Amino acid sequence: MSGGTTETVPPPAATTADSPLAPLATAREKHRHNAGEPLPSQSAQRGPAVDCTADSAGGLTFDLRLPVAEAQGGDVGLLLRRRPALSGETEEIRLPLTPVQEAEPGTLRAALPSTVRMAEGRWNVFLALPGRPPRRLAPGVNDLRSLVDRVPQETRSWLGVRIPYATKHGNLSVRAWMRWPHAEAGTLQVGDGALELAGRLYGTEVTDTARLEAWPRRGEVEPVVADALAGTDPREFTAVLPYPPLAANRLWDLWLRPEKGAEAVRIARILDDIPDKKRIFTYPAHALEPHTGPQPADEQPTARAKPYYTLNNDLAVRVDRVD
Repeated sequence: MSGGTTETVPPPAATTADSPLAPLATAREKHRHNAGEPLPSQSAQRGPAVDCTADSAGGLTFDLRLPVAEAQGGDVGLLLRRRPALSGETEEIRLPLTPVQEAEPGTLRAALPSTVRMAEGRWNVFLALPGRPPRRLAPGVNDLRSLVDRVPQETRSWLGVRIPYATKHGNLSVRAWMRWPHAEAGTLQVGDGALELAGRLYGTEVTDTARLEAWPRRGEVEPVVADALAGTDPREFTAVLPYPPLAANRLWDLWLRPEKGAEAVRIARILDDIPDKKRIFTYPAHALEPHTGPQPADEQPTARAKPYYTLNNDLAVRVDRVD
């Protein structure tokens, strides 16, 4: 790998694959703060602000300014540390900070090439100076225009997505995904009775045996399956997921199986500049059963379903009972 080094910190624990081909692990959709990382109580404990620029291939450039004496010191670097998983596993990537010749003295730059693999997750960004503990960095100006409507290169063997963002504590972090194939969710049409979904598949093609699969996140319920139809472009697909069969479980994760016997691909929305879509993209809830024919005016549905994006920007459907 160029531009950085990756170190896996043991011990890695065995985890259940996030795929419907294996038993589904219990997912926690709640952000967990790294208990080993102290929260800054004042801005003086944080390093300088960092400007981030993204390129269309998936690389990031970090620019920051330091006092000239610090900037000229040896072995100055940018440290990216992935927040630990439930297993305790984490890893680090260290990038060298080098002077920017055309900028003011003390201006340093680090580059994270698209060819450097980053495991999926949230990566905290630190300033690493010789003889000092790493310091969290603050977000500056993010230029993410190249990420809007990004089209991955089909010649790649994996897709890396990295989006810098400000945490709720005012620190700089990077949200990373690494997938291939990838099913990008597009337009969603919601209504009583069904969810209509359009999307685009990268890394393979949609066949006449393709199907949309809704897998229960918990429990022993069987998946709900619907046909997925290819468009004029075999990488595009549409599907209609009926709501009534979803009444058997509360949370459903959506997958696309490109053809019979192929591995299922998680449907997500990651090819833009929005790191957390759960609160940004919201959809109305609709009745599980379509209302047809005359009904009493006071009759209400017993459950409602709504699509949503998880904290990982994966597409899911939630079913809520109506009291």
